[in-house]
Amino acid sequence: MSPESAAVRAVYAAFVVNGFAFASWASRIPQVKAQLELSAAELGFVLFAIAVGSVVGLPLSGPIIHRFGSRRCVAVGSALSGTALVGVALSLDVGVIPVVLGLVLTGYGMASWDVAMNVQGALVEQRIGRAIMPRFHAGFSFGTVGGALGGVAMVALDVPVSVHLAVVGAAVAVGLPLAVRAFLPDREDEDEAPSYGFRAWKEPRTLLVGVFVLAFAFAEGAGNDWIGVALIEDHGAADAIGTLGLAAFLTAMTAVRWVGPGLLERHGRVKIVRGLAVLSVIGLGLFCFGPSTGVAIAGAVLWGAGLALGFPVGMSAGADDPALAAARVSVVSSIAYCAFLAGPPLLGVLGEHSSVSRALIAVIALLGLAALIAGAVRPLATSSTTPR
Repeated sequence: MSPESAAVRAVYAAFVVNGFAFASWASRIPQVKAQLELSAAELGFVLFAIAVGSVVGLPLSGPIIHRFGSRRCVAVGSALSGTALVGVALSLDVGVIPVVLGLVLTGYGMASWDVAMNVQGALVEQRIGRAIMPRFHAGFSFGTVGGALGGVAMVALDVPVSVHLAVVGAAVAVGLPLAVRAFLPDREDEDEAPSYGFRAWKEPRTLLVGVFVLAFAFAEGAGNDWIGVALIEDHGAADAIGTLGLAAFLTAMTAVRWVGPGLLERHGRVKIVRGLAVLSVIGLGLFCFGPSTGVAIAGAVLWGAGLALGFPVGMSAGADDPALAAARVSVVSSIAYCAFLAGPPLLGVLGEHSSVSRALIAVIALLGLAALIAGAVRPLATSSTTPR
């Protein structure tokens, strides 16, 4: 097997396991809410903890990847987040504070892991000469579907949340550092200083791409965190049906990501992401205002399908110039993850005053903004090999 083929498989592993770990947690959020006896607003602030860890880690990722390489960053980040998830599992019977601390560390580890695997994915794209970033993100979605369906099984079998999350966390902490040993060495230009990761914050296009990705990240995070709760509390669905709704959302996203490269090659980035944003808005309308659980789940499917390519296209746009990929992907990711910082408490507070389904109307406005600024992700006409 060539080094490039081995690296492609290793990048897929990083994306799949990242998605599986996150969805395993997300699939048990309704049970965590019940076990800790949290209101919607209180749950929002617990979910805020994982976003805090992410936002702390993301701005540091570019210089750290430059210094230590994407392989080491993925290995250390996955070991940290997996170990922290075990800590969260063991803390559920102790109280909210240790759970929050564990989620902060989980978010920090996942953030550095996330940026590093995207940088390695961009490097592999350049090395093999094909745009396969959407399929790497499809791998993430395959992982989320697996994690969500695993959550359905755990709920149906009445497996305690602590046991479920502890097993997942231990497997992640041990397994992924071994899987990413096939990553390619990072290609860094000798003139690119580690401090360029902070200079990239002054680039208008990079910032606009970050806002574009933020809108899709907000909508994706809202689905991950609140679909199950909304189906159970607003539509009166059983716990297993609520988790199944999340699985349907994630399955639709996965399917569109898998066919995404062909769509992008035929129609271009801008036209596709704008059309999909509209599809997602239609799905959100059905989910928020649908008269039955079945209609709401159908809306979740359209919601997920429409979101599918926003995040990977934004990552590819940030990495269009491979010499500056680490710096720019770090900036784009940092802005995007502000959605995970603000989203859970915002939607939790809105849900406390009306309902979770009505709170999700806020997502529609952000997707409209993403459609308006989608031109920012148009491929660069030229790429530089040194910082400008």
